[in-house]
Amino acid sequence: MAWFYLTLAGILEVVWAYAMKQSAGFTRLTPSLITLVSMAGSFWLLAIAMRTIPLGTAYPIWTGIGAVGAFLVGIFLLGEAITLLRVAAVVLVISGLILLKLAS
Repeated sequence: MAWFYLTLAGILEVVWAYAMKQSAGFTRLTPSLITLVSMAGSFWLLAIAMRTIPLGTAYPIWTGIGAVGAFLVGIFLLGEAITLLRVAAVVLVISGLILLKLAS
């Protein structure tokens, strides 16, 4: 279950990052509330996952899911550029996450 919680925590990290972008600097109420609630949920699930998964594995995977997810949200929802260098960077992040999972 710890890996499930960690994955869900990473997904909520993507949610709060996107909602924060939509909040326009916390000037819009609904996206601001979504940011705060999903942030709290993400931290809570990360804490539960870290009861079992070591910090050195859990935290990088949590942030990696958030980074890759935010990259994909940026491309598909916000129209950000897809460049070879950006894609290569994300492939490296994903490779690192896979190696961390295999090493744990």
